[in-house]
Amino acid sequence: MALLPIVRYPDLRLRQPCKAIETFDTRLAGLADDLAATMRAAPGIGITAAHVGILERLTVIELDGPGSLRIYVNPVIEWFSPEMQRHTEGSVSMPGVTDEVERPARIRLRYQDLSDAPQTEEADGLLSVCLQHEIDQLDGIFWIDRLSRLKRERIIKKYGKIRG
Repeated sequence: MALLPIVRYPDLRLRQPCKAIETFDTRLAGLADDLAATMRAAPGIGITAAHVGILERLTVIELDGPGSLRIYVNPVIEWFSPEMQRHTEGSVSMPGVTDEVERPARIRLRYQDLSDAPQTEEADGLLSVCLQHEIDQLDGIFWIDRLSRLKRERIIKKYGKIRG
């Protein structure tokens, strides 16, 4: 497993939609392993290929420590609940800043696993938040886009001070 360099906000690659993965091979499995290692080192609980400048629809999420790694290839949300929840979010591409984001409380998604097998999953709680956050990133939507303009400007200013 290799640690990959994380692209930092405002890199334009964070605003580009990612392409569907069509080839399921050892390169893809290796990329998933490298993303997991990079996420843990950041540290974070979720990361996409876009966070390391690879514009492919791959995300890994690890909420409960080693052994809980989840890998999603070509994930798409099929259904959102009408109920909403607020949760503090941030990004490995914008370290040091967080804010509360409101999102649907539950989702259903479809995706493929590393062997190209189709999967469906329902999620709530933190997993739902993480999946929506990471799938947004795969669609070229950075997490701060979910904030009001005033909050977004405050976050960008704070991040500029952190970066020096």
